[in-house]
Amino acid sequence: MYPTRMLRMQPTRAFAFPTPKEPQSAHTISQRLRQLKRVPPELLPIGFVLAVALGAAVYSCTKKLLTDKTLRLHRNSPESRDY
Repeated sequence: MYPTRMLRMQPTRAFAFPTPKEPQSAHTISQRLRQLKRVPPELLPIGFVLAVALGAAVYSCTKKLLTDKTLRLHRNSPESRDY
């Protein structure tokens, strides 16, 4: 490119001055539920499997943190260290 063309380039107006959002841009709960009908049925089983896996992971992590007595929760103070 020629240097003079570079100096004349300006950013796109959409990025320089974003337009304000429309007042009706917020979705209600019923509008969001209607959007679930657009999800392809092939994706429902993988969504179910992911939900079960995430639930099991949260459960096992929570159980481990609450029941494991050998888990170190605080740093040892320098006075209590054995050298």
